[in-house]
Amino acid sequence: MDIQMLTRFFMWCSILNMGLLMFSFLLLVCAGDFVYKMHGKWFAMPRETFNVALYSFLGMYKILIFVFNLMPWAALAIIG
Repeated sequence: MDIQMLTRFFMWCSILNMGLLMFSFLLLVCAGDFVYKMHGKWFAMPRETFNVALYSFLGMYKILIFVFNLMPWAALAIIG
């Protein structure tokens, strides 16, 4: 596996993960009530707690994308 292949791998991982993050965000913005009702069938929690949980999840997911996808891609792009 050469440096060009690793660079492309991390680039596509970053693109796919950012796309999933944006899709999740848009789903929550456009259909937040539907998502809350669907999860409310499995987990009984107030809407405020649900919002905090989802906001925390999206924030942590974004940090993980930056640390494990974007930073390795940037480092490989610089040294490549």
